[in-house]
Amino acid sequence: MSQPVVNVVLAGLGGQGVIKASDILVEAAFGAGFDVKKAEVHGMSQRGGSVASDVRFGQEILSPMVPPGTADFVVVLSEDQVELARTHLKPGGTLLTPALVDPQTLPHPRSLNIVLLGILSAALPQIPRNCWIEALHANLKEKVHAINEQAFDLGIALAGDHQVAPPA
Repeated sequence: MSQPVVNVVLAGLGGQGVIKASDILVEAAFGAGFDVKKAEVHGMSQRGGSVASDVRFGQEILSPMVPPGTADFVVVLSEDQVELARTHLKPGGTLLTPALVDPQTLPHPRSLNIVLLGILSAALPQIPRNCWIEALHANLKEKVHAINEQAFDLGIALAGDHQVAPPA
């Protein structure tokens, strides 16, 4: 039996780390042995404009785009982008927003994207933790590895608090 395709949309504003988070997700899924495709949409400006990245992974992926209303997960880094991004979510899908994270608990002010990836990772048991950590290391400078591992682990802990579950 083949594994179902998992559709994830990451959204936010330029400069928040949407593309970096999607790069990490892609590398983690690829490291776990999945076929992975990714597509990006940049808004009018790189910093401050809307940015979205579609990531699809599974046994065989033919298209990088997540059709509207079919995302298993929508991860939003900016509260003002939630309603716009929500249209990608399938019925019963999971919406992950900054509201799940107390800003006071962030190990660094720019680590929200990694905390939300940690929350997402708890709902994707088919991608082992070591694949996530290897992807973090491959996409981030060595000097920020420890703080981002801390952010990732915070996300995993928060996933338990919010009972984030794998897609149905």
